[in-house]
Amino acid sequence: MAVIVTVILLSLLASAFFSGIEIAYVSSNRFHIEIENKKGNFSYQLLSKLMKKPSRFIAAMLVGNNIALVVYGTFMPELLNPYLELVHNEYLLLLLQTVFSTLVILVLAEFLPKAVFSTHSTRLLELFALPSQLFYWLFAPIVSLMIWVSNVVMKYILKTDTTQNQQVFDKVDLDNYIRERTDTHTDEEEVDAEIQIFRNALDFSARKAREFMVPRTEIEGLDVQEGLAALRSKFIESNLSKLLIYKGSMDNVIGYTHSFELFKRPNNIRSILRPVSFIPESMAANEVLNLLIKERRSIAVVIDEFGGTSGLVTVEDVVEELFGEIDDEHDTEDLLEKRISEKEWLFSARLEISQINEKYDLALPESENYSTLGGLILNHLESIPQKAERLHIGDYQMEIIEVSNARIEEVRLIMESN
Repeated sequence: MAVIVTVILLSLLASAFFSGIEIAYVSSNRFHIEIENKKGNFSYQLLSKLMKKPSRFIAAMLVGNNIALVVYGTFMPELLNPYLELVHNEYLLLLLQTVFSTLVILVLAEFLPKAVFSTHSTRLLELFALPSQLFYWLFAPIVSLMIWVSNVVMKYILKTDTTQNQQVFDKVDLDNYIRERTDTHTDEEEVDAEIQIFRNALDFSARKAREFMVPRTEIEGLDVQEGLAALRSKFIESNLSKLLIYKGSMDNVIGYTHSFELFKRPNNIRSILRPVSFIPESMAANEVLNLLIKERRSIAVVIDEFGGTSGLVTVEDVVEELFGEIDDEHDTEDLLEKRISEKEWLFSARLEISQINEKYDLALPESENYSTLGGLILNHLESIPQKAERLHIGDYQMEIIEVSNARIEEVRLIMESN
């Protein structure tokens, strides 16, 4: 009996090892492995070689796992039979043996090892690099036969090309590597500027125009019917170098004009109009930048699903998604961010939800329907709140501190204790 128990335990350990290594191999950061390989780390040198033959390595782990399961399935009934002597129906006996054996193998050799190995994939791969290489060599003849049979079937029966693409590092590998190096920093200022730019570049294509546009309520513009005097006054009042020009309403933008044009002594506003691009709210940041460069324009009007003006995007807005905020002598507005206590903050409603969550380690709900704290509140209430109004969203209580005619200005955020 002791021999049987020992064989079963060893087969369970072997199955857990092969299952864990397989999921760790798939989940590992190949970019990190290659960097450590270049440093001369022996374990990572082995892993680097294994990474170049993914199909063969996975097949070797599957072979090992199946051998372990066959051994386990052979000896497990012998261990269970003494405890199932009262069961005389052979079909019921087989069912009980199957159910119990399956539960044990699923928990101990599938779910648990895969959960552990996927969480610490790269570290555990490094730890088990040598035994993984040994098993890879041990099962190499069987793997070669399996792959040959598979290629024959794929090529001559299923008429499928079996040529493997060269393994390359993709954006996910690079993103994982950078995040592993920066997630330990609690203060954004601790992260090098170059690393932060790298992170921004990796997320660049995922950023939508609605997330970084200037909202319609903050757009400065002028009706084309107004005179040059009104235009000059608008430039002075807004301290901007460019203004949108519309006809009738902001939903009918016909172009923009630059303050420099006033020095040319134009006859009317139409004579100094420049064209703008029109983009949907869902356009990605990289596509916006490519469009503006291609059309040689510096401003794009963001339109909503109904064709109305939703916001405004400039080249500077897009570039700031890569390099962070670019302040000049006219950028004097500071968005309110104040920690009152351990669980209480005072925020400007224009702050982005993602920024608040990352900087203050909060868990405010994020959605494609909004990007700012004010947008979250409007999405929840579906109306403009009143000053001093309170609401609950998830684990947070929010109090409206300041509100204008059509916009929330300041919000007090309180984390409620569980």
